[in-house]
Amino acid sequence: MIEAHNLTKCYGEKTAVDDLTFTVKPGIITGFLGPNGSGKSTTMRLIIGLDAPSAGDVTVDGKRYRDYPAPLHEVGVLLEARSVHTGRSAYHHLLALAQTHGISRSRVRELISLVGLDEVAHKRAGQFSLGMGQRLGIAAALLGDPEVLILDEPINGLDPEGIRWIRELLKGLAAEGRTVFLSSHLMSEMALTADHLIIIGRGRLIRDVGLADFVDEWSRNVVRVRSPQAVELRDLILGPDVRVSSEEPGVLDVEGLTADQIGDAAAEHGLTLHELTPEKVSLEEAFMDLTHEESEYRGSTPTNHDLAGIDRQERIAA
Repeated sequence: MIEAHNLTKCYGEKTAVDDLTFTVKPGIITGFLGPNGSGKSTTMRLIIGLDAPSAGDVTVDGKRYRDYPAPLHEVGVLLEARSVHTGRSAYHHLLALAQTHGISRSRVRELISLVGLDEVAHKRAGQFSLGMGQRLGIAAALLGDPEVLILDEPINGLDPEGIRWIRELLKGLAAEGRTVFLSSHLMSEMALTADHLIIIGRGRLIRDVGLADFVDEWSRNVVRVRSPQAVELRDLILGPDVRVSSEEPGVLDVEGLTADQIGDAAAEHGLTLHELTPEKVSLEEAFMDLTHEESEYRGSTPTNHDLAGIDRQERIAA
């Protein structure tokens, strides 16, 4: 379990983390979300003592990270997968870490196989692709068989097979009762992986909520209906609390009625339905709506004039 209490970090006049209080519970995967510059990486650094808090405190299983005599056995961390001596092989990088904690060579070989680096185990890490580097970083995080995992962008650079592999691995670890805390900018993957979300913006806590509850909260009660008798159906179901819109012939977006209610009304009046689909907002849409005003770095949507200018510059450069 990770517990942060009024955690604050200032760099001069800049407040990177602002009075954060949250708990990351064991047995589930907790996603850590926020726009760029929101303080996610700083928070993770505070958890493992790479930065000292300006105020507040954070503990892992009741102790500060620095107080563990053998932290690799307690907390597995992936913050920057490329932080590896480029002249060392994957095997010797893990072996060097293992020897600081009395971890056996057999465990090193086991982790090399687990992350799929058998064929490149003795290749210099400086020659690794981004995805191979991520696998090595994950192996390092798992080396001490820790109860707590803190992973910053663990799927960065992985191919689809690798993304599925790490997803299933993390789910299996959480099912064993371990604490799994990870960040990612890929909302589609977070939606498949996380059970709970901690969302921050400009260093402050915005939401601490279950994934399903968060998506439901931002979802509208909208049902997509497709029917050759859409006009008749629209006239039938319209009412004071029912809104119907249509962006194409034969298709209705109905707000204020459930799919069952629409289907029953159509059946009662002999109207044909070709589609009746309740629509939910995606995690990405909900996240963007929630954090729109919290983003520190936000680009503007280019106009046709802007795009034309870019096109002219490219032609001149060519």
